[in-house]
Amino acid sequence: MRIISGTHRGRTITPPRNLRARPTTDFAKENLFNVLGNLVDFDGLDVLDLFAGTGSISYEFASRGAASVIPVELNAVHHNFIRKTASELGFTNIYPVKANALLYLKNSGRRFDVIFSDAPYDMPGGERVVELVFANGLLIEGGLLVLEHSGDADFTGHPAHLQSRSYGSVHFDIFRFSDPAAEAVDDCIVNEKTQ
Repeated sequence: MRIISGTHRGRTITPPRNLRARPTTDFAKENLFNVLGNLVDFDGLDVLDLFAGTGSISYEFASRGAASVIPVELNAVHHNFIRKTASELGFTNIYPVKANALLYLKNSGRRFDVIFSDAPYDMPGGERVVELVFANGLLIEGGLLVLEHSGDADFTGHPAHLQSRSYGSVHFDIFRFSDPAAEAVDDCIVNEKTQ
């Protein structure tokens, strides 16, 4: 497992054998971040990384200049590994949280530029992340939700769905939040200027 780009480009991270997480493959991660690079400016982002596992996605965002990255992981061994690795790498912008990701979404009062979710493929209810993120208003205007999944689910009918990507057995769906209230204000401003 390696960090693809940014300040820590090329750094290799070797999780201990007792970590049972399934990290996103380097191939899939590199391609996903190429896609994201066309959608956002990584510098200064506030990122939420759900079901963080080894922290691979968190390190990548932090290396590319995110202002803050919150990896949420319930498993104590995984959480401690993320804390230790972030400290060893000198990341001062990673703030690990030991919590149930779905409960965190229900109780979080923060809004994020990007939310990444990689629930275990066999976890019942992992797709509820989409519903919880949008129901609780956890993205800023134009913010992105990236959902990694096994490919069994189809999200293309969701009104906020932006695009789908597949890299081998790894599938991503990307959603963009657009606030109807903000759009209504923008329409009013445009209409006033054209009158």
